[in-house]
Amino acid sequence: MNEYNNNNNNNNAGGGSVGTENQSPYYTAPGPDGQYGAYAPQQQPARQPRQKKGVSAGAVVAICLVCAILAAIAGVGVTYLLLRDKPADVPPAAETTVAPAEATDEPEITDAPADVTAEPEQQAGALAPAAIDETVGQNIYELAKKQVVGITSEITYTNFFGQISAASVSGTGFIISEDGYIMTNNHVIENAREGGYDVSVLTYDGTEYTAEIVGYDEANDIAVLKIDATGLTPVTMGSADDIVVGNAVYPVGNPLGELNFTMTSGIISATDRTITTDTDSLPINMFQIDAAVNSGNSGGPVYDADGEVIGVVTAKTKATGVEGLGFAIPIEDASHIADQLIEYGYVVDRATMGVSAYTVPESVAERYGMVPGAYVTNVVENSPAAAAGIQERDIITAVDDKAVAGSTELTAIVRGYSVGDTAQITLWRNGETVTVSVTFGESQKPVEATPSPVPQQDQQGQYYGDMDDFFRQFFGFGF
Repeated sequence: MNEYNNNNNNNNAGGGSVGTENQSPYYTAPGPDGQYGAYAPQQQPARQPRQKKGVSAGAVVAICLVCAILAAIAGVGVTYLLLRDKPADVPPAAETTVAPAEATDEPEITDAPADVTAEPEQQAGALAPAAIDETVGQNIYELAKKQVVGITSEITYTNFFGQISAASVSGTGFIISEDGYIMTNNHVIENAREGGYDVSVLTYDGTEYTAEIVGYDEANDIAVLKIDATGLTPVTMGSADDIVVGNAVYPVGNPLGELNFTMTSGIISATDRTITTDTDSLPINMFQIDAAVNSGNSGGPVYDADGEVIGVVTAKTKATGVEGLGFAIPIEDASHIADQLIEYGYVVDRATMGVSAYTVPESVAERYGMVPGAYVTNVVENSPAAAAGIQERDIITAVDDKAVAGSTELTAIVRGYSVGDTAQITLWRNGETVTVSVTFGESQKPVEATPSPVPQQDQQGQYYGDMDDFFRQFFGFGF
């Protein structure tokens, strides 16, 4: 930053009057008639001895300045002589480095030539960052090239003007078995699954496969694919149970769907975050990282410093101008789901009650004389809810001692139970409070909807498509 000096240098010269030997002539006062008198020199006084002059303030300043300059030159010369004869193994006082207390057995730092190198830990000062290790990063990336894959699907949709357009959906996955099983996020393949499109898998060496969707779990945003390949290099599963804030992490993926096999680095910023990825989705337990992740990183692995996978990149903040807020599903949760998807095609050990419900907001409850909670819209036949006597139009307000504010809370609470557990369900029915006992059953395989590649018209005949496509066609850019 430039600083401006407002001090003006005013040179004040001081000194008294200086006499002269020849006095100037002067005029006498006018006479009574108004005429000036004749010129008459004043009587010359007797000459006095010359007095000795004093030294002016300006001269004193000049003398002091010269002395200061001479002293500075002398000081530089003495310093040069001292440093010239100083032993090579004694650094100047200003360059002394204080080593950490525990590093007392390290060799002393000397004035060795610049091309003499030491071990990395000897080169680092007390404040040097310790999170980044080039060798570790390089080794992890060499592993990732064999284990990480790009996932794409070409889909079609109806744009804003009712025209059929094409788009590419991209994400990331990683190999979990030698015979071609791949883990990713459900939202990476959701459009392809619902529309019946092919899912392509690209490996680092450029080989492309058409993948089969083995299974998916919308509740935890995990999916498993299968490609026809053998002898692949699967990842080594680590553990997210032991992670702590500050641990180094290395996500690898395909940001923006274009920058394939990109590795970033960072640390674990927080653990046990409850994240809701969409307005209608359930909260998912994740850990937070500050490493850069973007669209296209979804489904990719998060490596630890040992090269083991500890999480699946799933979400990042959507807030404008906010960076360094990425989230990953712990690998234990993801692996547990993936194992069941491979074996059964769906998650079998998740407790279920057998109801569909939506949220009754407080404002609606007050207006219509109801209570807030989860309004039951459907009861599955032969389900635990049906066996307990739960009916349509009941409002579930609590499960055991846990209050239910809506459908999202109900699902999250039920998820905490195991198959075979029993809970007391509090209902509001026709103005009365009813309590029933429900024994949770096993979840059922999701019913696959008929693929619908092209979006249909709504009741008014209007098409709804992607505004991004509209801007690309007419303005040359998109969001």
